Amino acid sequence: MIDSPASPTDTEVAAAAALAGAEIVRARYGRLHSRIDKGAGDFATDVDVAAEEAILDVIRGARPGDAVHGEEGGRRGAVDAVREWLVDPLCGTLNYATGSHLVAVNVALRNGPAAVADPFSGEVFLTDGVTAWVQYDADADGDADGDGYGKGRTGVRGRRVADGHVSGPVARRRPVGEERLAPTGDTRLVDVNLDPPFPGAPAFRAVDLLAHPGFVERFRPRVVSTTLALAWVAAGRRAAYVTDGGDLSGSVHFAAGIALCRAAGCVVTGVDGGPVGPEGRGLVVAADAETHGLLMSLIRGCGRSV
Repeated sequence: MIDSPASPTDTEVAAAAALAGAEIVRARYGRLHSRIDKGAGDFATDVDVAAEEAILDVIRGARPGDAVHGEEGGRRGAVDAVREWLVDPLCGTLNYATGSHLVAVNVALRNGPAAVADPFSGEVFLTDGVTAWVQYDADADGDADGDGYGKGRTGVRGRRVADGHVSGPVARRRPVGEERLAPTGDTRLVDVNLDPPFPGAPAFRAVDLLAHPGFVERFRPRVVSTTLALAWVAAGRRAAYVTDGGDLSGSVHFAAGIALCRAAGCVVTGVDGGPVGPEGRGLVVAADAETHGLLMSLIRGCGRSV
């Protein structure tokens, strides 16, 4: 539930929801988890489900008339709801289950504001649909001080978003920072998603891009399995991100990251260079036009027609 003297903005709701899910993910890290088999080697855990419920609680409290499409629970809410939230409560479940910190919590209002929370860095990447920024808590690593993720955080634009709540201005209990996202290709690091399935094969296979002489001459590859990498492109920590797939614009996995990157000024297209949307194929997100153009020339030069 969101308790606020004034109605919270959609950006504040997205942030509060993502932080609520991130708190569950961080708090249960390192424990034994039950698994829910999804087939083809994919699975969810009880943490995915619990984090999604925490996110839904925030959204329902603030926007009871909206629908929510969660990765674990599917679409819930009124069939005729005009607005829909897209929720991935734990992006990188396999990473999490094997003890890796490379995970994200994604919350996006379709065609609107979005938030991507990193449960272990204390960062939440935000967009109101026009601009994009990151907020970070200098002491949100869950260490021995015992105050945990985001406690005492003065959240979105001066409003508190701790424990899934948004309220009026409060005194900061510890340092909180905020920075505008500024994409740059200077790092030369490009994350490429190699997770199956590979719907673009044989026309496009990301592994071929990694082996292209022009790619290794200009870039340094990184391989990830979480859309946290999209937030890194928006923040200037990665030069680009490439993944195969169909229309990813309405995906619970990708919607929040795409919104962040667009608001930050990144170049966002499909792997064929076309718009991301119903007719789109996969995703190429680059910090700038030069990086995007070079990646597209390499993709087209992998020996296949994309």
